[in-house]
Amino acid sequence: MAEHIPVLLDETVTGLNLEYCKVVIDGTYGRGGHARAILKQLPPDARYYAFDKDLTAIAAAKNHALEDSRLHPIHSSFAQAETILSEQGIQADAALLDLGVSSPQLDEAERGFSFNKSGPLDMRMNTEQKLSAERWINSASEKEIAQVLFEYGEEKKSRVIARRICQRRQDALITTTQELADLIREVVPSVPGKDGATRSFQAIRMKVNAEIEDLEKGLTAFFNLLKPTGRLCVISFHSLEDGIVKRYMHSLAKPKLPKGVAIRDDQLPRFASLVGKAIKPSKNELEINPRSRSATLRVVEKL
Repeated sequence: MAEHIPVLLDETVTGLNLEYCKVVIDGTYGRGGHARAILKQLPPDARYYAFDKDLTAIAAAKNHALEDSRLHPIHSSFAQAETILSEQGIQADAALLDLGVSSPQLDEAERGFSFNKSGPLDMRMNTEQKLSAERWINSASEKEIAQVLFEYGEEKKSRVIARRICQRRQDALITTTQELADLIREVVPSVPGKDGATRSFQAIRMKVNAEIEDLEKGLTAFFNLLKPTGRLCVISFHSLEDGIVKRYMHSLAKPKLPKGVAIRDDQLPRFASLVGKAIKPSKNELEINPRSRSATLRVVEKL
């Protein structure tokens, strides 16, 4: 199993501007790579609230919390952060959203995320939820499957793949990652450096875990929880996610002038300022961790 290497670690720690921070919220603890680095920068009386849907990640966070009482693991989607923390009167000095899947999730065949290893067709980050990839792929309509593969995976052959899936499941249910991956590769052959099943598996995972819906809710929740001058760092791994993050941050920092309204641009209310430009992994990081190649970090500061 590959060790999980936190992506854009130094850039994230710098972006959060932790010098005077005492309360930090983290949307995805994962295996704690970012959390450990951030906690090193925080004072003894700090509090670090770490969310995660994944029970394995939460178990790791609870073990970490035994070593560091500043860490408070929360088994929930980050989309629920405002509801959970505002009830306790908690506001944050800094916040982090690291989207995507961790290396342990990808590398454990039984989790069903990987198209390179045969395992049950699961893909649930929260194994307590009912909807799995197997349940969805064997019950969704051909139209819905095609739409998800196209919108979430940007898969050009989404309709052909959806048709093949529906034809195949008439004979027998699709129950393993190997079955599904092989079926997809019949339509989209693999090429050097790119497996034909990559886009479709990504899309199905995003659908099963409601990743886009959670992201849209989570961005608002995390920004609302920030104190003035607090910073929000978001690491995305997919153009669809990054587009949502970019548009949200720009809407806070550069609101559009309403049509037909007699108001100057400098009179529009601004809620945040953009901190630098989008950051991509360095050449050195790409050599150490090739999985970081699609990562993008964006930072915004609340006014």
